[in-house]
Amino acid sequence: MTSISIIGTGKMGSALADVAARAGADIQIIRRRAGAGSSSERADAEYGVIGDELTGDLVVLAVPYEAVADVLARYRSRLRGKVVIDISNPIDFTTYDELLVPADSSAAAEIAHEIPGAAVVKAFNANFGDTLATGTNGTTPTTVLLAGDDAEAKIAVVALIEAAGLRAVDAGPLSRARELEALGFLQIVLAAIAKTHYESGFTLLP
Repeated sequence: MTSISIIGTGKMGSALADVAARAGADIQIIRRRAGAGSSSERADAEYGVIGDELTGDLVVLAVPYEAVADVLARYRSRLRGKVVIDISNPIDFTTYDELLVPADSSAAAEIAHEIPGAAVVKAFNANFGDTLATGTNGTTPTTVLLAGDDAEAKIAVVALIEAAGLRAVDAGPLSRARELEALGFLQIVLAAIAKTHYESGFTLLP
């Protein structure tokens, strides 16, 4: 059975816990600080706080990109051998007009550089939480785009996605994370200016 540790208890963390539950995974949720998170406590998950041991074979960084450095500082050596799923979009939310990573890089690439020995997979950044929680985007199953350099890691992430009833599309090596983050950036900006809404988002038709 797949086991997953989700670091972060915001809307995306909660939605990914729903995905993991539908996939039949063992779920650990790590709070960034003691006390209640922004979502209600789940009966189907074990809870911990940042710094606790990670029990999942898959580890999801479900925190804003600005918070990733603190998470990695606490877990860098313990992520060796893990599949680390980066869902972040490194947007400067004070302007909605700049990225927090170099133009020729990506959040996923920066994270992979910081945790040698871990297999980083970019996934879920081009999905809004509602479409993950419901499993549908409009009239179609929610499509999750992913990228990574480790074939076995991608197989594990695809298996989780498909077991939850979602559609997985492999976009290629981790270098494609730059394009996935550009897509996520555009989707968020369009929702922020009310050209679309946070309950839908882009989808990829078969």
